[in-house]
Amino acid sequence: MYLFWIIIIPLLTACADGKIGSFIEESLAPDSRLQKNKTVTGAKNISIDHNESTKFRVNLPADFPQGIPIYPNAKLLEIKTSQGIDNKITIQWLSKDPSSMITDFYTQQLQKNNWEIINGKQITKNFQSVLFAKRNHVGVNISIQPQKLNKTSSGQSKIYMDTEISIAYIANQRHNTPQYQTNLPKLEKSELIKPVLKQESKPQSVSQTIQSKQSKNTSSIIEDNNKGPQQLRQYIKDLTLLGILKEPNKNSNNSASNTDKQFKPNKIITRREYAYWLLGANNSMYINNPAKQIRLASVNDRPVFKDISSQDPGFPIIQGLAEAGLISSSLSGDTRVVLFRPDAPLTREQLLLWKVPLDIRESLPKADINLVKKVWGFQDVDKIAPKVLRALLADYQNGEKSNIRRVFAYTTLFQPKKAVTCAEAAASLWYFGTEWEGVSAIEAAKLRN
Repeated sequence: MYLFWIIIIPLLTACADGKIGSFIEESLAPDSRLQKNKTVTGAKNISIDHNESTKFRVNLPADFPQGIPIYPNAKLLEIKTSQGIDNKITIQWLSKDPSSMITDFYTQQLQKNNWEIINGKQITKNFQSVLFAKRNHVGVNISIQPQKLNKTSSGQSKIYMDTEISIAYIANQRHNTPQYQTNLPKLEKSELIKPVLKQESKPQSVSQTIQSKQSKNTSSIIEDNNKGPQQLRQYIKDLTLLGILKEPNKNSNNSASNTDKQFKPNKIITRREYAYWLLGANNSMYINNPAKQIRLASVNDRPVFKDISSQDPGFPIIQGLAEAGLISSSLSGDTRVVLFRPDAPLTREQLLLWKVPLDIRESLPKADINLVKKVWGFQDVDKIAPKVLRALLADYQNGEKSNIRRVFAYTTLFQPKKAVTCAEAAASLWYFGTEWEGVSAIEAAKLRN
């Protein structure tokens, strides 16, 4: 062996400047492709080079949430800014990699960067994945959607090619309050703190301008509103601009002609009253969007509840809510529900079951006791019905815009059977929609004005 090296070393030295030397040098050099590509496509544990990630962020908005990874093998397509009330920004990329690989990447990176994945689901019909994550009161929605659908050579199976990645977030959501809330209750930094009213004096707002045009009945409602919880007064004040907080008159066929001299914020609201308010608020919020309105039932329809006949002045509203599937009835498969009980108090669980579907506009997610207890921390979670658990989980996913936080503020007890006051019922109707997109009473009032 020693003799071998004595012979071979001089030969290598002599050939260093020749073709043999160059060949040997190139064969022993590291692969340049491995030096450039520090991330191996298809690797189970995916990582990003810091400088590479920074390069992708150059053209992104300045308020793009920190800690959100950019998929390395993707091309930036466009940046959209929503014209809605929440200033939502959506950034889209296109990648050649399969959606499953991209989903695994974002799931790993979000967890690595201490993001809490609130909801992660895959829509099997088109292989779409949706991830909603939160960190430090900042939320992002990541949608991973295969784009091109091609047939195989056999013409039988189908293959998805190219994947679109969409990351949506609310602009400046950590520090700024949306402009439409300037004169409304302002939420504190913690999402579980009660909203408080601003005390500083300001020029007459849009709310005040519209309010001056209201009738004397509306003024009496606002005056009586001062007897209710301070944290809920502004919500009620804004809703009066829509003219929906009226007590149903059983002797009148036109609920709009009712006269209510006092709002009585601390009074327990009945199921009939909330049904009136719910339908009226929804249709007023979406006055320019018929597809999201609830249609009144016809007096010729067969009554679904034995205690609400077609002659009842509230029949078109209550029957309409039942036919829309918002109130449990035989139409929704609850054959045991034959009575509406219009004069019974509205409970907290009923409020959530009626209102949340109008916020999310989709089926309620699957939920169990342990999951709801983990996210809400309710001590009495074992007293909550399974269907209500689903509504509570969907409401939690709405973050700052959830009904629980707006109506009941911070609480470790849900008390599902507890009766709801008029002030609490009104607060639940102040906003319709999700954390990403929706409309408030003051926005609806501006549209009407």
